[in-house]
Amino acid sequence: MRVLLVEDDPMIGEALVTALRDGAYAVDWVRDGASAHSALAMEDYQAVLLDLGLPDHDGLEVLRRLRGAGSTAPVVILTARDGLQDRIDGLDLGADDYLVKPFETSELFARLRAITRRSAAGQATPRLGNGLVELDPATHQACAGTERCLLSAREFALMHALLLRPGTILTRSELEARIYGWNEEVESNAVDFLIHSVRKKLGAGVIKNVRGAGWMVEKGR
Repeated sequence: MRVLLVEDDPMIGEALVTALRDGAYAVDWVRDGASAHSALAMEDYQAVLLDLGLPDHDGLEVLRRLRGAGSTAPVVILTARDGLQDRIDGLDLGADDYLVKPFETSELFARLRAITRRSAAGQATPRLGNGLVELDPATHQACAGTERCLLSAREFALMHALLLRPGTILTRSELEARIYGWNEEVESNAVDFLIHSVRKKLGAGVIKNVRGAGWMVEKGR
């Protein structure tokens, strides 16, 4: 899952980027409202983590423009402002959740899982699976037939991307975009290595190779 983090505090930003990557999220980090607008115009994010106290544009203005442009990306506001009116303003402008600093990353992950489940429920089945393989976002476990195993963060991100669009071929660049953030170095065979690793754990037939096009998982049965 690709996440945009909008946070101007370098210590908080670095800590969140590390935690999100360890939690199998591909994360892009920007530090001001103008950069947030540019990122949101260029990329399709599955969630936005938005600080309100930005150096140029207030976070609420970023949210207002995001919703005004028609984006339905789930937004979690992360802020030190704990006043009731601030929470009301953020939710009224289209935020999906509100988390007051300081917070535990485990709570942030739980809220991310909750808002993405709600988003998926409005579009399709909230179950992350295709009848052949199932993923548990809370534990990063995968189940294929009688096989159940723990996936690494990258392996989970790969399977998550494929299972969001079962039956659809994803190219190497599309998978890399969903697994890695902007500033992460991606080796040329990284996707191949991850696919090989997942197949060893869950079976060779879990991920299908479409020669010259990319990879896919089958549609649900």
